[in-house]
Formats: sequence, structure tokens, C-alpha cells
Amino acid sequence: MTVRRIVANLATGKPADVARFYRELFDLDVVMDHGWLITLASADSALAQMSLASEGGSGAPVPDLSIEVDNLEEVHERAVVAGHEITYPLTIEPWGVRRFFLRDPLGTLVNVLEHR
Repeated sequence: MTVRRIVANLATGKPADVARFYRELFDLDVVMDHGWLITLASADSALAQMSLASEGGSGAPVPDLSIEVDNLEEVHERAVVAGHEITYPLTIEPWGVRRFFLRDPLGTLVNVLEHR
């Protein structure tokens, strides 16, 4: 048995509005759109992973989603310019990742990271 993907499902009455946030910030593509359900994906990869945590590291809360990117500076700049709420500043962590947290339009806590 092989898990092919794990998809986070975020409940919203306005899927298109929330999809716009993730498309614009992370360059994700719409791969399925039923109106009531929109699935986004990266053309480059779709790894199946899940994390279970008792805390978010460095005293941070556990994020709802973690999204790894290849250019953290670019995504951080997009988030700042768009006025999104940054809840954990751009930080180099002791375990070797650079990251920041922000809230999406639903209030979902998103950990945006880049491995160094």
C-alpha cells in the first residue's frame, strides 16, 4: 500500500476567495474546481506527509499547515506587501529551517518554511 497524497481540507463558505490567497502567495495551480470544492497543487511536487506535534518549536504554537517553499524571501515579501498577518517573524531555527507564520483569510495558522 502506498499513500499517494494527503490533502488538507479547510472549511469555508467562500472557496474561491481562500484559493486566491494560496494561489497568489504560493503560485499554486487549480487542479480541480467544483465551485464548492477547489483543489490546489504545485506543479513541481506533491509529497504525502503529515506531522503530529505537541508544540510548534521555539515556543511557537502548532501551525495548522506547513508549506515548504524554495524562496522564502519572495513569499515573505508577498505576504508583507499584501498585508497578511505575520504571527511569527522570519526566523532561522536551531534545527536548520528558516520560517515564518501567517494567518490565511480563515484564520488558519500557516508555517511557511525553507530548508537551509
